[in-house]
Amino acid sequence: MSAKPVIFTISAAWDDEASVWSGHCDEIPAAADAATLDELFAKMSAMALDLLPDNHPATDPASVFLQISALREVERAVA
Repeated sequence: MSAKPVIFTISAAWDDEASVWSGHCDEIPAAADAATLDELFAKMSAMALDLLPDNHPATDPASVFLQISALREVERAVA
């Protein structure tokens, strides 16, 4: 029987000035910036696996899932 999934939520927001996604997860804890959500996911995945033993020693890395909650202002149509 496999371990119950452990889901960590990454809160991400688009930084228009820097043209990057800024994301953080207090539960891991980790924070990163990336040009795309896929790149942010990859960075946060690596950080989660690195930090898991120190912050969640009883959690099996194979049971970890990351969920991204992304916030970005709607784009206005150009007339």
